[in-house]
Amino acid sequence: MNTRNSLAATALFAVLAAPAWVPEATAAEHPKLILAITIDGLRGDIPLRLADRFGEGGFRYLMDNGSFYINAHYLHSTTFTAVGHATLFTGANSAQHGLAGNDWYDYSRGQDVYCVEDDRHSIIGREPRAHEGASPRNLTASTYGDELVLATNQASRVFAVSIKDRGAILPGGRLGKAFWYSSSSGEFITSTYYYDDYPEWVVEWNEARHADRYMDAVWELLGEAGDYIFADPDDRPSERPYKHLGRSFPHELAAEEPADFYGALRYTPMGDELTVEFAKELVNREGVGQGEATDMLAISLSTNDYIAHAFGPNSLEAEDGMLHLDATLADLFGFIDEVVGLDETLVILSSDHGFDEIPEHQHELGLDAGRHYPEEFVETVNAGLQERYGSDENFVITFWNPSLYLNLDTVEKLGLEVEEVERALAEEILKVPGVAYAVTRTDLLAGALTDTPILRKLQRAFHPELSGSVLIIQDQFWYLYPNAEEFAAMHGSPYAYDTWVPVMMAGPGIPQQVVSRPVAPEDIAITVATYMGTKPPSGSVGRVLHEVLPEGARVLQEEAAE
Repeated sequence: MNTRNSLAATALFAVLAAPAWVPEATAAEHPKLILAITIDGLRGDIPLRLADRFGEGGFRYLMDNGSFYINAHYLHSTTFTAVGHATLFTGANSAQHGLAGNDWYDYSRGQDVYCVEDDRHSIIGREPRAHEGASPRNLTASTYGDELVLATNQASRVFAVSIKDRGAILPGGRLGKAFWYSSSSGEFITSTYYYDDYPEWVVEWNEARHADRYMDAVWELLGEAGDYIFADPDDRPSERPYKHLGRSFPHELAAEEPADFYGALRYTPMGDELTVEFAKELVNREGVGQGEATDMLAISLSTNDYIAHAFGPNSLEAEDGMLHLDATLADLFGFIDEVVGLDETLVILSSDHGFDEIPEHQHELGLDAGRHYPEEFVETVNAGLQERYGSDENFVITFWNPSLYLNLDTVEKLGLEVEEVERALAEEILKVPGVAYAVTRTDLLAGALTDTPILRKLQRAFHPELSGSVLIIQDQFWYLYPNAEEFAAMHGSPYAYDTWVPVMMAGPGIPQQVVSRPVAPEDIAITVATYMGTKPPSGSVGRVLHEVLPEGARVLQEEAAE
């Protein structure tokens, strides 16, 4: 561990509460490895619909050997990648883990902020540039990986890998090492938060140009076209493929510009294959799971999310991508079994959010679905407030899901009360078709909300410092994202299609079972901590999934819940 991580460990020791007493019966026989897999954008129905099409060693390994929670829903409304990953690994909501979204506006700095940006820590091997550095700086709660490192006096190690930077950095926590894919070079990179220079094996990996072997690859259907069960046709006008990939099979990765190829790789199953290949090299070269203390490896597999954004979650591409992913998981599990032993590995699989369908396609089917254009509704609400207050000043600075940010200088200049202008803004945005709810910052701070399931989710997504002046929720089936035309399909709402994800756990002492009771992904962090006998993450608000604990601990948990 380098000096920066040692300092981070010292800081966490200082601020975290003293370890809670855990009865001996609640701690499992410790595995050698915790393997935490996040399938980006995997809605809860997809594994159920495809269960009969999976092979033996991937998803079926977890279904046949572990506990499968089929009714897990996030309890927050901002169902985006950063928030979901933070919640999965901290067990916390936005106010505790510090992530208000993938992006937000920072009043103190007067600029937009990306969830894992940190100009203090540049990408190794690159000239420092504004907004391109990265670290877990914005993550304000510990992860269950952090707690594992602390509980073992740093004998345990945590590594995290993903195509997305946020998919690696947030699961890695403050005390882990994170690597992510560069869509401009095809390399796996990291920042000076983690290392002063790349480890030798990473240099060797990048010099071998592993991504380049896919340059002339073609993504073709894994099976026969007639065997696929997703009903949508292959070529739909509403799909928005990445650049040169095209709307129908086969999808050729070859591109005139290398950067276009490296970018396209994320939208094909080959992106996950490359991620797992890098993770396997990491395990071999770092000896992960092969020491005395339990290690943790977090892998966030991102291509399912990219494919669903481009083609929709019910597309032929999405189904074929899942079949490829199943084979990739089987390869990963086979490797872990050989190197570490699956019988000594705790495997956790879940997702950061679900997915809605393409709104234009749903509209064709008769649903009241649409697409929001934030630049237009910001202009509309500005015009309404200007007329109301007799001023030509712009009242709204920007929009980042789910927040509209007021220009507080304008409010002060006109001698207005912030609370009054917040209410006026909420009234104006509710006039926009496709907006279901608008709640002011003042009411959220006071907890003055109608007690409904949707608004409870919005309250959990609210961050008292980072969220905006008015938080909005779109109507069902409406696409809402700052760039309205970038993707075909979107997520980010509190509705069931966005909150529903699978939760699977397999490992020593975990029984084979299907559990249908309502649970939340927030429950994973404290469950892992209880299983391992470590302190729960600092911001954890979940409840233990008692079904996966060893028998003695299960009895204690069930008695405590009665």
